[in-house]
Amino acid sequence: MLVFVLLFCLSCGAFTISAVAGGGAGLVIMPVLGLLLTASKIPAALSLGTMCSTIGRIATFRHAIDWRVVSCFLPAALPAAALGVFCLRLMPPVYLEMFLGLFLSGNVVLLLRPASPVMTDQGAWKYLPAIGLAAGFISGFTGATGLLFNRFYQKLGLQKETIIATRAANEVLLHAIKLFLYARFGLFDGPVLVAGLCVGVSALAALRVTKIVLPLLSHAQFCRIGHAAAALAGLFMLGNAAHQIVQKDAMSFRYGRFNGETELAMTWRSHRLALEIERPLEIEVKHRIAGFTDPHTGLAKEKLTVLHLAADRGVFVTHREFMPDPGHHRRRHHRDA
Repeated sequence: MLVFVLLFCLSCGAFTISAVAGGGAGLVIMPVLGLLLTASKIPAALSLGTMCSTIGRIATFRHAIDWRVVSCFLPAALPAAALGVFCLRLMPPVYLEMFLGLFLSGNVVLLLRPASPVMTDQGAWKYLPAIGLAAGFISGFTGATGLLFNRFYQKLGLQKETIIATRAANEVLLHAIKLFLYARFGLFDGPVLVAGLCVGVSALAALRVTKIVLPLLSHAQFCRIGHAAAALAGLFMLGNAAHQIVQKDAMSFRYGRFNGETELAMTWRSHRLALEIERPLEIEVKHRIAGFTDPHTGLAKEKLTVLHLAADRGVFVTHREFMPDPGHHRRRHHRDA
């Protein structure tokens, strides 16, 4: 119950900032949804909550919708969203979330430099279908696109109310199609419904604050708040993605020295990549795969590939397959990588 209270309070704050900044609430809410749902079901709950917010924004700012943008955006975005949902079944979205987090964190640079108006570029209109394609796929895969494409809307010459209203009109059909597909693929259940409605109710409550705050902001302030929200969302996403990767994919880093040898190693799932510096001067790059199955015997083996860079022997590669020995592996871990 405490987690739902936290979700509601965070969602209220996130959607208030999101409406003022032009998006980004979904990217901030993702980590809290991760406490309630599995990674594959987070996009479904996020889409339900964001759809409630989108409908509310359309009702509030419907007079400011730029239908030219909507007519160019949606034809490419809708099939791309369906593709994103399909890909979600095949691969967890955590790595895309990490990439988006890195991308959004780049807004820190825009915050540090002096504010300057975004120049209108009429040539940007021809890229609108491609933007719709990218936004649709990312939205289907993660459940939110948020602030990723706000700067592009600004290049089209849209002002703050128009950006909010047009984005909402672009996204309402996307969310409807995604919810249908999430249900069709078994990614929508009772907990998803409860979490999504909790986010949706908080989003509608935040709209009342938005109507008061938005007229008080200049367009320059609106853009600056957007950059700040994007940077914050990026940091949230990076932290959440890194935590999931470390926990679920057993990622770790190791540095050590033994008998004059220096080793820097990284493990990820069944892979281990190591860089060793030995004496006399020799560098080895080792790649070990655990759980390799021999096609002839069906027995589990480990495969080791080593790239040698030696001052006296030159450059060469060696391969080795062997049966795993847990005791020996613990004793000799520094040598076999």
